Amino acid sequence: MMGLMAREENRTLTSTTARTPAVPHARKGPGPGEGGTRGWRTRLIVVGIVLAAVNLRPAITSLGALLEEVRDGLGMSGSVAGLLTSVPPLCFAVFGVTAPRLARRFGAGAVVCAGMVAIAAGLLIRPYVGGTAAFLATSALALMGIAVSNVLMPVIVKRWFPDRVGSMTGLYSMALALGTAAAAAVTVPVTDALGGNWQSGLAVWAGLAAAAVLPWIPFVRRRGGPPAEQAPARDGSAPAGRAAEAPALRITRSRTAWALAVFFGLQATAAYITMGWMAQIFRDAGVPAGTAGLLLAVTMVMGVPLAFVIPRLASRLPRQGPIVLALGVSGLVGYAGLYLAPAAGAWAWAVLLGVANCAFPLALTMVGMRARTSAGVAQLSAFAQSTGYLISIPGPLLVGVLYQHSGGWGLPIALMAGLMIPQMIVGILAGRDRTVEEEATTP
Repeated sequence: MMGLMAREENRTLTSTTARTPAVPHARKGPGPGEGGTRGWRTRLIVVGIVLAAVNLRPAITSLGALLEEVRDGLGMSGSVAGLLTSVPPLCFAVFGVTAPRLARRFGAGAVVCAGMVAIAAGLLIRPYVGGTAAFLATSALALMGIAVSNVLMPVIVKRWFPDRVGSMTGLYSMALALGTAAAAAVTVPVTDALGGNWQSGLAVWAGLAAAAVLPWIPFVRRRGGPPAEQAPARDGSAPAGRAAEAPALRITRSRTAWALAVFFGLQATAAYITMGWMAQIFRDAGVPAGTAGLLLAVTMVMGVPLAFVIPRLASRLPRQGPIVLALGVSGLVGYAGLYLAPAAGAWAWAVLLGVANCAFPLALTMVGMRARTSAGVAQLSAFAQSTGYLISIPGPLLVGVLYQHSGGWGLPIALMAGLMIPQMIVGILAGRDRTVEEEATTP
């Protein structure tokens, strides 16, 4: 498959160069030996993207699977455990905003490589630190690596695969969903196989993160983008990869950037609420605990195939509003089912909410489509993800408060459904056929 992708990219670059006018300093073609180098580097970057994506959620979902054992082992209070569930979006917001600056200084490949090292180190150390504060600190180390990689994945896709943003974002999103579901599903069985020791069950995921470091090592010293970045853009303008020539952006001036940030935040809110509370909703409705866990797994697994299909479809449409509406309607029907017949139609609601949660790969695709240059994608990705994750922090906590004070799930489910309406509105706005450069270029 990677060989086919490399051949397709070479054909695309050849045809694109033939169609576009010449510009000063543009490369006329690959030099001696560059074709083979280009091929293996393209294959390596695909492997790196997939392995990095697989590692962007196991730090969270593996902990969720063993949270009770971790609390008992560390003597962690319920309030601290609640804080622990809010740490991921907080770290994503705080550390993600630094990713573009780090990428400009060290190169995107080097930052992602360092991110994978941070994930591996955090996952390996945190089970054995022996205290709640140190456990939180080492979790934050792993989450810092996840945060910068989250932001830079769309940038790397835009640089290396400018004509296949949809398909590559789909591959990346599918790998991310697979890693999320796998960690949730196999952490407990792996822990049992390792003698029931929760430290070993958490630490084992460090090995997968360490493997993800290897493909990025050749890109550590390469601060620029791939050879394709030196080719002129389709409209004859300067190459997209030249950040120094790109116009300065005041990203907060862009309505599209704000719409995308709010859309990202609301879909993240829905996702964290689903991961944190959906199994409990089913259990309170009389569904056995084991079945409730399977229902949550179904919801998460839905993202594996759809995360590949939706970005490809979105990249072929000038406006992504229809997809936003379809996902939103699926969510509304799923929430209505949870309210009216949570046990009777449990499998249907799990599937529908899994479809709705695929707003995440759609948001990533729109990040790549709403900016012309890789520098613009870096700014937009950092702004949308950091702002969005800040927006998502209160959601799961508010659901818990409403559940505790109302004594049932009526109000929390109404909140979830209510948030879907503004998500659809801002998603339609974010999906309009325009770029942040049109709205936020500094005069």
